[in-house]
Amino acid sequence: MRKWIHFPQQAGTSSRQAHADFPEQAIFEREIGRNGFFGPATHLHHTHAPTGWIDWQGPLRPRAFDLNLLPQKNVAINGNSPWSVPDILFNVHCRYRIWHCQAPMEKLARNADGDELLFIHQGAGQLYCDYGHLSIKEGDYVVIPRSTLWRIEPNAQMQILMIEATNDSYQLPEKGILGPHAIFDAGMLDVPEINEKFKAQYSEQKWQVEIKRHNQISEVTYPFNPLDAIGWHGDLSVVRINWRDIRPVMSHRYHLPPSAHTTFVANRFVICTFVPRPIESDPGALKVPFYHNNDDYDEVLFYHQGDFFSRDNIEKGMVTFHPAGFTHGPHPKAFAAGKAHEKTFTDEVAVMLDTRDALQVAEVAPLVENSDYVNSWQVK
Repeated sequence: MRKWIHFPQQAGTSSRQAHADFPEQAIFEREIGRNGFFGPATHLHHTHAPTGWIDWQGPLRPRAFDLNLLPQKNVAINGNSPWSVPDILFNVHCRYRIWHCQAPMEKLARNADGDELLFIHQGAGQLYCDYGHLSIKEGDYVVIPRSTLWRIEPNAQMQILMIEATNDSYQLPEKGILGPHAIFDAGMLDVPEINEKFKAQYSEQKWQVEIKRHNQISEVTYPFNPLDAIGWHGDLSVVRINWRDIRPVMSHRYHLPPSAHTTFVANRFVICTFVPRPIESDPGALKVPFYHNNDDYDEVLFYHQGDFFSRDNIEKGMVTFHPAGFTHGPHPKAFAAGKAHEKTFTDEVAVMLDTRDALQVAEVAPLVENSDYVNSWQVK
């Protein structure tokens, strides 16, 4: 058994409440915390922005990738097989990819390596799987349990963020004192149906299944379509929820940490969703994300739509990657706007991946990297 060293102390001039009522001479607060905002933490007050570096040498740095540019680099993100799409980031517990699904899948897919999470960034289509038929559209999360058979027929070109929970499963977070119906009620999760569209695809014609295991593909051929279920019962299924059905936790007097926006949980990482909400209105409350050292987790943000109020020059379809080991936080313009309370509402939608294990940058990511991102915190 282990126990954190725990003895709250105070030195010098500091606020009594985290993220609010800063000392006048030190408006920059930095949180040093452990265990992804759930462990012990200290809040330091600085006279200069903790991100105020003027030079950076070495591989540990904040990085940004514009996934919109991948087609221009002839990267094979298009196609009708999800297993042909290369990784952007990865570790032994997680694989992170973007897939442009332009045509109906010609073969069924089965991921024997772990659960798959799809986030529909653009487009809409029809999902057929072991459990039936499900219409999917922009903004949907779709959780596909490990070894489920599935295929997609896009109505138009789809861009899909894919996050694999390698050798793991997606579950819902514990919501504590908020109660089980907070953020979204489990009753909002949609499941596939054995409907007329599903029955219409029954077939005695030959179908092939691409099974991914240990990141290698095996191909199995059937003389019929194995998506031939006539019904099912149980509590394991593909599920869908749209970001528009998420009701964020809010406080007008306190800026909540990213963990308050957790949507799905695996053993070694979490998925959080930032959706539109009112910005804190209390005069003393911090109104942008706080500077922080989250030194146990790597942080990845995929920007879906809206005005990303803590970032400058970030567009939809881009990804930022902040490895553990340095302080990060809002860009200078965003910090100044928050201090002036220029906005009362944020309309951003973003998907955050926080991994307990260090992520590796795959070969294709540097092809679309903004190498100047590390300098974007400099006041110009």
